[in-house]
Amino acid sequence: MTTGIGAVLGRIGRQVWARAALYTIASVVFALAAGAVGTLVPFRVVVDLGQDSVGTILQIIASSMLTVTTFSLTAMVTAYSAATTTATPRATQLLIEDRTSQNALSTFVGGFAFSLVGLIALSTGYYGEQGRTILFFGTLVMVALIVVTLLRWIAHLSTFGRMADVIDRVETAALRTLTTHAESPTLGARRFTELPTGTSAVRGDASGYVTFIDIAVIERVAARADLGVYILALPGSMVDARTPLVATTAPLEDADRAALIRAVRVRPHRDYEQDPRLGVIALAEIGSRALSPATNDPGTAIDVIAALQRVFETVLSCTPSDDVAHEHVFVRPVVLPDLVTDAFRPLARDGASVVEVQIRLQKCLDALARTDPERSAVFRTMAATAYERSHAALDEWDVGDLEQTYRATSGRLP
Repeated sequence: MTTGIGAVLGRIGRQVWARAALYTIASVVFALAAGAVGTLVPFRVVVDLGQDSVGTILQIIASSMLTVTTFSLTAMVTAYSAATTTATPRATQLLIEDRTSQNALSTFVGGFAFSLVGLIALSTGYYGEQGRTILFFGTLVMVALIVVTLLRWIAHLSTFGRMADVIDRVETAALRTLTTHAESPTLGARRFTELPTGTSAVRGDASGYVTFIDIAVIERVAARADLGVYILALPGSMVDARTPLVATTAPLEDADRAALIRAVRVRPHRDYEQDPRLGVIALAEIGSRALSPATNDPGTAIDVIAALQRVFETVLSCTPSDDVAHEHVFVRPVVLPDLVTDAFRPLARDGASVVEVQIRLQKCLDALARTDPERSAVFRTMAATAYERSHAALDEWDVGDLEQTYRATSGRLP
């Protein structure tokens, strides 16, 4: 689990502005370096370029890249809006973090900056004869990079932001976070079930969702103060100024208390980074919206159930690690019944009157129960609840099909 500076740099690296700024800086340095390199190399590389050939090419790049950048921004914003409207707003942040769209936009902005700086430098006489030759070859490299990126971007736009793409992205995010949680349910800390008596609560001063816990910082504070720290607000929890974030086995100094509060990041919106429940919640939201009377798209709900099945099958096959890296920190992990409820209750409720969805849901829960017989009771309970709700909502003809499926699947449950 990445913590500290690595986590901060990782979050910055996923922002589109950071990648665009990096590409722009590299392009400007590339354009200016041609003049400096031209004066430093011990040999001459001069090609007859004709009248203002470099300047003409740079002018074409500058004008076209401004247009392409505007088009790319429009396409990206349209995809974000479509995902928010047709899928779930919780998927938008995954589209924003898409590497292909970020690379395309950053390359176009970098190409614009390169050509603009090159034109300004040419007009001021910054380049010598050899520097202009180097700039020409650098411009050819930039043109090749832009063309390749543009072709990739065009191919990417055929699927970017579509429903299947959104479901795949949310599934990948859910699988990544849940797999990490399944392999280390306590984030490398020690497990606890009941909070011991006599502990002191530490409360923050912000309202919002816990999005990240820097467990390494908490361990250092606890080890220095020689006490135990119990994490009470896991990622995904809603907190306010009255909600305890952690509890300690002994009173803290003000500096240590402030350090513990800073180690628990609270933001207005949930984040996929450490939140094991957000991914399945977002998938369930996509399925619920597809089942609304205004949308009436049971096929999407069935696709969501298939995605949830793949996620849970992978997670159930993970082996939890017993290694404890943070001896002074205690965590009460998220339990499987909560995850199953988050994933399947909305689909059982909103799709109760759609027999095709309920049949697929029963088969999914049966498959998951057989995947992990030791925890099959969780899926058996959800299957029974979904069946009872749907039995009351369906007509006689559809009830018969559902009953047949339920008997066939529940009979195989351990």
